[in-house]
Amino acid sequence: MQEASSSRPLLLEMRNISKTFPGVRALDDVSLDLRAGEIHALVGENGAGKSTLMKILGGVYGHFDGEIRIRGQRQYFRSVHDAVQAGVAIVFQELSLVRELTVGENVFLGREPARLGVVQWNELYAKAGAVLRELGLALNPRTQVAALGAGQQQLVEIAKALSQQAGILVLDEPTAALTEIEAESLFAILERLRAQGMGIIYISHRLEEVFRLSDRISVLRDGKTAGTGETKQLNQQQVIARMVGREVSQLYPATLRKPAKTVLEVRHLHTADAAGKAVLRDINFSVRRGEVLGIAGLMGAGRTELLLALFAAWQGRVTGEVLLDGESVRMRRPADAIAHGIGLVPEDRKRSGLVLEQSILSNMTLAALQQVAGRFVTSQSREIAAARPLADRLRIKAESLFTAAGTLSGGNQQKVVLAKWLLTGPRVLFLDEPTHGVDIGGKQEIYATIDELARSGLAVVMVSSELPEVLGMCDRILVLHDGQLTGEFLREDATPEAVMACATGQMARA
Repeated sequence: MQEASSSRPLLLEMRNISKTFPGVRALDDVSLDLRAGEIHALVGENGAGKSTLMKILGGVYGHFDGEIRIRGQRQYFRSVHDAVQAGVAIVFQELSLVRELTVGENVFLGREPARLGVVQWNELYAKAGAVLRELGLALNPRTQVAALGAGQQQLVEIAKALSQQAGILVLDEPTAALTEIEAESLFAILERLRAQGMGIIYISHRLEEVFRLSDRISVLRDGKTAGTGETKQLNQQQVIARMVGREVSQLYPATLRKPAKTVLEVRHLHTADAAGKAVLRDINFSVRRGEVLGIAGLMGAGRTELLLALFAAWQGRVTGEVLLDGESVRMRRPADAIAHGIGLVPEDRKRSGLVLEQSILSNMTLAALQQVAGRFVTSQSREIAAARPLADRLRIKAESLFTAAGTLSGGNQQKVVLAKWLLTGPRVLFLDEPTHGVDIGGKQEIYATIDELARSGLAVVMVSSELPEVLGMCDRILVLHDGQLTGEFLREDATPEAVMACATGQMARA
């Protein structure tokens, strides 16, 4: 049983922190403290100020109002190096590994053991191996980082932070790229570190994790502290209410959707990767107008691969038949899918969904430029006329349509990607992890938009790794395991236990 947090010594005090950027007050008199042997969760909507506060703690931002004390000593961080020297290690959501280097080189990057200017490679890899073993990570320190999956890279980033002998560890959305097994491994590591007396600040949109791991929860809203409390004395609804400034009694819309005739039918779909290994085997299903069809399954089950194959974006072999409104169609490239009225909101919006340096307007009209701005000569006024009503309808929050997409919050970026495909006038819309990295308020708006689109007659196919999201949003649910369909449920028949049974390879009973 954990010792009461109030009886543990204070490691960190951030008092009355304020930070202003040109025209924006990002933080306004925010205070946060952390005790030894504690996991303190920091939550809030995108743009609430969480990252700004942690960048101040990490020495990224050197100019601010307020004070930082570590073990009672006031600190002045002029650089990231200063923060590291003071025992602060931060693992940001955007990883900072050098992919071309080995695991060991990354763990001790800039701190390589050397004698007379010569790096002692055997010593480096021995020390890196010791750090990895301490964390329970079965990784060879001589492996190149580029050969690792995203989840393993995240764990290497954590190993790098811990190798600095930090007393304070900050994790920003640490499970975003992890499989369920990797996440469980991380949770076990954090439990051990807490037991050893480390103080951990844990930032996550996933409230289930927050309540599972944390001793205390602090909420930021609009750059201000909206409350701090013992986790055991709070519930999710109270935390959500503090995050968004209102009660959220019903996250998923209460819908009266009435699906109509079949618009998309898939028959005997098989796919293989570039090496010829089977990825999807004999997939058969259909989706109707006005229906939200969910695709559930564990990481690696083939969910994303299914959407890529149907969007003609899969790089390997694809066989089978696709029918749209009863007619067999052949699609060799994404442009063919778009021409047939299919849109795809991808899993990674930053890499595959947006041109971050371009404006909201350019991103919104990118897939439908010929329709909205002319076939041979583009017309910005026509682009604006087409985009503005949709931006208003989706409540995209930005100074103007000419704001760079990369400056928006995760939820607003996702809305821009959604708007891009809606401007093409699709009849089938594929959504791959539509609320990934989106705060609770943004999720609620996206759910309402999906429901509205389906009620207007659009066929929606939604992949999600969040089981409550699938159960709350979908009229029917298909379950994949190891590239095969193992179950199909109507909304009223789907339970978490039944869906998970199919996701682990147990075929649903007829």
